[in-house]
Amino acid sequence: MAAVPEEEAGPGPKQREKQKNKNKKKATPVDESELLTVPDGWKEPAFTREDNPKGLLEESSFATLFPKYREAYLKECWPLVQKALGELYVNAALDLIEGSMTVTTTKKTFDPYAIIRARDLIKLLARSVPFEQAVRILQDDVACDIIKIGSLVRKRETFIKRRARLLGPKGSTLKALELLTNCYIMVQGNTVSALGPFSGLKEVRKVVLDTMKNIHPIYNIKTLMIKRELAKDPELRTQSWERFLPKFKRKNLKKRKEPKKKNTKKEYTPFPPPQPESQIDKELASGEYFLKERQKKRKQMEEIKAKQADAIKRRQEERNKAFIPPKEKPVVKTKKASTEKKIDIEAIKEKVKNAKKKKLGALPEEEVKLKMAADEKKKKKKK
Repeated sequence: MAAVPEEEAGPGPKQREKQKNKNKKKATPVDESELLTVPDGWKEPAFTREDNPKGLLEESSFATLFPKYREAYLKECWPLVQKALGELYVNAALDLIEGSMTVTTTKKTFDPYAIIRARDLIKLLARSVPFEQAVRILQDDVACDIIKIGSLVRKRETFIKRRARLLGPKGSTLKALELLTNCYIMVQGNTVSALGPFSGLKEVRKVVLDTMKNIHPIYNIKTLMIKRELAKDPELRTQSWERFLPKFKRKNLKKRKEPKKKNTKKEYTPFPPPQPESQIDKELASGEYFLKERQKKRKQMEEIKAKQADAIKRRQEERNKAFIPPKEKPVVKTKKASTEKKIDIEAIKEKVKNAKKKKLGALPEEEVKLKMAADEKKKKKKK
């Protein structure tokens, strides 16, 4: 057989790897922002019967169960559901006995995605979303996401706390999230139902999952507010926003519980601990070992009687405590206010004498004498 020349033979494994690496280097990186941006004013054209005049080949159907407490509401709004789905030529059936809702396509159905929207509609209705909001799923630019949060947290108490944290005081956190993402959010039981544009649903899912991982939703709300302001600037649309977004460090404030009894390690010694004394050693030290059995029993009885006597004495003292009168406080004698005062009797007598001489409203003696002298002078002048 003729040998195949090296040029005609295929490239070896090393050459193939080199070619792959060259192709990777030549491939220009695709900017994700260019793929996601949509020209202003552009809208996807609606799907009409002209796009699919022959209709669907096979019949499709979806069914979902609903809880017992939703039965009354669904029974009331079911005519509106049938009317909304009738425009898309989709049949809807409500089975109250089984507790299920079913949607099926018909021969007139021309939109293949209509059955998927009808399925999402009955799912949202089963998850306590009102009909006025759930019917928006039939629009082209609206999608839905049902996030299961029941299995994300082990303890029931922590799950309830984190779910309440997502709602916020009087629903303020949930309302702020709705305004920032342009989505309708319903927290019900073990699920969170969101309804809105695709970009908003992505943010809602991230916030909900972070909240269940013990990250407060206020941090994500702050970043969403900054992103909304940055999106208004056309120059920053193609740039990285990492420098503007806040970076929150996770702080674990929980301190480890210290045990009540701390085992302190003893200092290391190379020598072994002293051997504990046996019962015979103790008896030898006290001299009991050399006593006879009668003497030992007599000594034990004496010790028992001594203990009993001490116990009786203590009990008697405790009983006698009730008959000991409490110590009374010493009576403090109040000092009587001294009413006796030194009285000047002579001064009082002079005051009484002066008061007798004077008449009520009378002038003093000096003034009376001066008046008398003035009257006598007047009489002499007249003469």
